[in-house]
Amino acid sequence: MAGVVSDDSAAGRRMPSLPWRVRVQLAALKLVHRRDGSIRRLLFSLGDLKASASARPDAAGVRSGDITIDASSGLWARVFSPSSSADADAPPVPVIVYFHGGGFVLLSAASRPYDAFCRRICRELRAVVVSVNYRLAPEHRFPAAYDDGVATLHYLDANALPADVATVPVDLSSCFLAGDSAGGNIAHHVAQRWASMSAARLRVAGAVLIQPFFGGEERTDAEVALDRVTALSVAVTDRYWREFLPEGSTRDHPAARVCGDAIELAEAFPPAMVVIGGFDLLKDWQARYVEALRGKGKPLVVVEYPDAFHGFHAFPQLADAGKLVEEMKLFVQEHNSKRGV
Repeated sequence: MAGVVSDDSAAGRRMPSLPWRVRVQLAALKLVHRRDGSIRRLLFSLGDLKASASARPDAAGVRSGDITIDASSGLWARVFSPSSSADADAPPVPVIVYFHGGGFVLLSAASRPYDAFCRRICRELRAVVVSVNYRLAPEHRFPAAYDDGVATLHYLDANALPADVATVPVDLSSCFLAGDSAGGNIAHHVAQRWASMSAARLRVAGAVLIQPFFGGEERTDAEVALDRVTALSVAVTDRYWREFLPEGSTRDHPAARVCGDAIELAEAFPPAMVVIGGFDLLKDWQARYVEALRGKGKPLVVVEYPDAFHGFHAFPQLADAGKLVEEMKLFVQEHNSKRGV
């Protein structure tokens, strides 16, 4: 499994040439935000195409269905289930609870890139994927997204999954949290909360944080050097924090600044896999998070892609996106409990 965060900065290096479709999509993403970081909502809504859940298996045998987690808050999730095994003695499969990115403000579990990515994880890892449609800011600020993540785990712990949605047996002692960007931030905080609770049937066996969205008031070298290199900018990330954090908070709020000696980690905090991209302006904050986990002696795998930009995983035509899924597969296999429930 890939290993160590390098000291190499993307400053002075030119990002490798990208396929034209990727360049077009990144250019479109830049247009969604004004220079001050605010969102052109109408333009975004036109581009945020949605995929419908389908009980009919796709070519790889993956089917999907939506479930209600909490009707009172409108919380729901999309569940992706792999094809049934012909082997009657096949062990139950792990569960991956996924949190989409979007700065706590944009996108959903039904957005096409996330429907496609979760479908790919389901197929290649042979796991049931529960993609959480958590509430978005600014209508629902901190800690709404974290509350929704914990509520999803409580739902799984109490109810498992409906048989008409999860068509294979699942192992709730092998539940993994995963997410990218803001979703990686949510995965950390939900893992911390769950690890601090009393024992439950559901066991969080690991957490996969793909370019997690952390931050602080100071400007890191990467934020200065990589501002607006791709679709993400400092103005955009600042705007996202203002819309998510409690009104009047700074970016040094514990939800954002998850690093240093002050980081709180429960004894039962799970093994983590942290993914860092060389052209991601958030990479210095992610590296600080890695050092904080190491300082606490937590099991940790760091996977670095020197040429990757923020959100690279959503572009299946990129080689690094395929490598990431393989790394996730290795991580899940390593920490899978092998115990059925």
